Amino acid sequence: MNSSSDNIADIARRVDAVEAAAMGQGLVRPGHLQQFTHKVEDEWTPAVGAAIVAHAWSNPAFKARLMKNGIAAAAELGATMPPHHRHLVVLENGENLHNLICCTLCSCTAYTVIGMPPDWYKDLEYRARVVRESRTVLREMGMALPESMEIRVWDTTADTRYMVLPYRPPHTAGWSEKQLAALVSKESMIGTARLEPPYLQPAHEQAKGA
Repeated sequence: MNSSSDNIADIARRVDAVEAAAMGQGLVRPGHLQQFTHKVEDEWTPAVGAAIVAHAWSNPAFKARLMKNGIAAAAELGATMPPHHRHLVVLENGENLHNLICCTLCSCTAYTVIGMPPDWYKDLEYRARVVRESRTVLREMGMALPESMEIRVWDTTADTRYMVLPYRPPHTAGWSEKQLAALVSKESMIGTARLEPPYLQPAHEQAKGA
């Protein structure tokens, strides 16, 4: 039986072989994969969306523009989206309203704004159940919403991407945009987390001191 290190090396060799074949056919340019990796790891991160959320919480005029035309407003802060993402619809949570996004066909997200989709978001069971029993799925993920809170589920389409604008926690009055952005998580922009007590996770409690 091969050791785990042998398996890893074998996978690496396969990846190198596929890359070489793609380059030989002109499908991939030299340095293209390195550039893509840089974008995924350093540019397409939740910090982009967090900055947008923090600015919307702090600037009512920007928030109005964001709700009207998400792509244009995001571009004001330097956030870009690929051409096939023709619309960015921003869904505002309220004290008694919770929005949740999914992609029942695959795993589409506004990845240049909120980061690449987590593995659980791509899971077939999650994609199938979240539309039919969203409250139960959220509870299983650690967020028990009261029956009085309305849940709206939004399914991504071929040209439309969604982003949740989390409900701003009341205890953040007076915080700077930097402090607010540190509170915002990828999960809160997907809708599988909320940021106000009693839903605020312990890891977020340190954000105010950032």
